[in-house]
Amino acid sequence: MSKKSRRIVGAVVLGVIVGLVATACGGGSSSDGAEVKWAFNLPTSWDPVTSRTGNDINTISLAYASLTRLDAEGNVEPSLAESWKYNADGTAVTFTLRDGLTFSDGTTLDAPAVKAFFDRGKTQDDSFLRDQLAGVTETTADSATDVTLHLADADYQIPYLVAGRTGAIASPTAAADPQKLSVWPVGAGPFRITDFVAEDHAYFEKNPNYWDAENIHIDHFELSVAPDPATLVAGVQSGSIDFATLPALQSKEAEAAGLDVTVKPSLAANDVSINLNKAPFDNPKVVEAFRYAFDRQAFVDVITNGLGSTTSQPFPEGYLAFNPEIEKLWNYDPDKASRLLTEAGFGPGQLSIEITAQSAATNRAELVQSQLKKIGVESTIKVVPPGSSTWQSEVYIAKNPQLATDGTIGRESPVQNLLAVYGPEGIMNLSGPHASPEFTAALDAVRRTPLEDPEYKPRLWQAVKVGVEQSPTNYIFSNPWIIVSNPDLKNLNILPSQVRWEGVTVS
Repeated sequence: MSKKSRRIVGAVVLGVIVGLVATACGGGSSSDGAEVKWAFNLPTSWDPVTSRTGNDINTISLAYASLTRLDAEGNVEPSLAESWKYNADGTAVTFTLRDGLTFSDGTTLDAPAVKAFFDRGKTQDDSFLRDQLAGVTETTADSATDVTLHLADADYQIPYLVAGRTGAIASPTAAADPQKLSVWPVGAGPFRITDFVAEDHAYFEKNPNYWDAENIHIDHFELSVAPDPATLVAGVQSGSIDFATLPALQSKEAEAAGLDVTVKPSLAANDVSINLNKAPFDNPKVVEAFRYAFDRQAFVDVITNGLGSTTSQPFPEGYLAFNPEIEKLWNYDPDKASRLLTEAGFGPGQLSIEITAQSAATNRAELVQSQLKKIGVESTIKVVPPGSSTWQSEVYIAKNPQLATDGTIGRESPVQNLLAVYGPEGIMNLSGPHASPEFTAALDAVRRTPLEDPEYKPRLWQAVKVGVEQSPTNYIFSNPWIIVSNPDLKNLNILPSQVRWEGVTVS
């Protein structure tokens, strides 16, 4: 061995010894210096008020805790709020906070701080929480620990609503500078930020003041922008990544490499969005024909490598809001679809449409194209450049496409999810402002029903059925969480609504 090689080996050994001594002497933290490197996405904003996508809850919840949270079955459970109670007619709900809560900047998290957060969510010019908080007429701090949301109408969905970004309470002190808060989160979550570089990474350390800190066994957390999917498996093998969402077609490669691949249900559902405001979909016969045009199982096999499941609604099978009756309404029947198109005045090859797709999901668009070809519909594919704001502007604000391939990652509240995909102002309703009075009435009935009421589930299922029937959009398949991870990462906490880190350990 050369002198240079011996010096390198010696330095490595010395580094290991120093690390072990520091840990043994208490130099490490309570979790023995455990570290996790997660390759994912950075949020659109680190301020929950200006965060723009539902997917942000996965990263925002590193730094923030919400008033409530969901368990593995999708039920609401306490978080910052240890309990909540409605008034007699369901028009006000009081959340009682845990004692001794603090933000990562050291300021007190009390009822006035929660009030300040909701007030900002309703009034700040660039707030993305306004729609979610539209039914809240006033927030009052009744004591140091009791905060009440006063509602325009009875709404028993509020505990669901505040389990996500809408209830991820930020420090009012930090919010005095909203621009800084958007790049440097100050919450009361499991971790506190130590470094941030836009479009590259965010580093965190464990927050010892998190209310559930005893279940956080990670001391250092590195969040980085996911690399090219083709390099993910190699990244986990090398140790530069510990945890990442994996394209379905790479699952076998990851397993063959000896890595852990975890498949869990998610609220992500993919659709073929149809625009009633554009011909030929102003013709009900054409809309009906497209109900029978898509072989959902083919999408599951090709896009998810058989790991997903078919669905005709924006919820996965087994989820509380999933209505099994809907799955029997429209079977794949290309012959029937062709006959309906002929009745609509379009013989084989006489109808041509444009399919709008995101650059990262052209495979879905190509599958749609091939299946439409089987019913005599010609099509071209228009690819929208990367960027969530570009897609949102092109598709749902301008409503330019005739047809688009897209999907939802879900919401904590089933009612909020239905509003997003089917509501008149729905962020994912390509046919907006189309929404039938029957649909809005069905949603109102769900809101007025307490979660523990025996009628809650039947009314929720009815709202889902009405929403699906009145919308021309066809949901196709549910995309599960597919996670590749270092085998040393144990007890993964992957919920349908998000990835969480309570209980996760590093061996």
